[in-house]
Amino acid sequence: MRSSVLLSLTVLATLTLNLSFMPKAKAASKSAPIEANAANADNILYIDLKYGRVVIELMPAIAPKHVERIKTLANRGFYDGVPFHRVIDGFMAQTGDPTGTGTGGSELSDLRAEFNDEPHLRGAVSMARASSPNSANSQFFIVTKDSRFLDKQYTLFGRVIDGMKYVDMIKKGEGQGGMVKNPDVMVKVRMANANK
Repeated sequence: MRSSVLLSLTVLATLTLNLSFMPKAKAASKSAPIEANAANADNILYIDLKYGRVVIELMPAIAPKHVERIKTLANRGFYDGVPFHRVIDGFMAQTGDPTGTGTGGSELSDLRAEFNDEPHLRGAVSMARASSPNSANSQFFIVTKDSRFLDKQYTLFGRVIDGMKYVDMIKKGEGQGGMVKNPDVMVKVRMANANK
């Protein structure tokens, strides 16, 4: 059984540190939701929540295999109805496991890590994994507060460019592990170019 524990208890303990010295991420747009145009639709992912649409710009230049995996699963409808099973207030929201237990994934093989220099600032989207760096499969998380201690430990493959206010509304989990009872789900997940 694959364990998709995002962080060890040791790293989770660092969450109690004051992270106010970290640089602030750019504020989310307060304008109307961003819709993809023909030039960027191939790398824009839409996650529809009950609260509204989250728009993610994928980054194939830094994590090509991970971006390819997300595109494949999104366009198959794999993520539709999948819960945010682990949500830690002031840190991140994790999803991508259809079983909702944190131990599931897709039928596809695990991915080799594509660690890169992109920082885990608010809005970063990164793959969850087990203890092995090469165990990412379908689970991913959205960072809700700058978390630079994750840099080069998890494969960052995208950034939220609109809709962080909706990510902030996702139901939070309980305790140190952040497991959520009756979690919110991703209603529909598709690439922007699939909506044509």
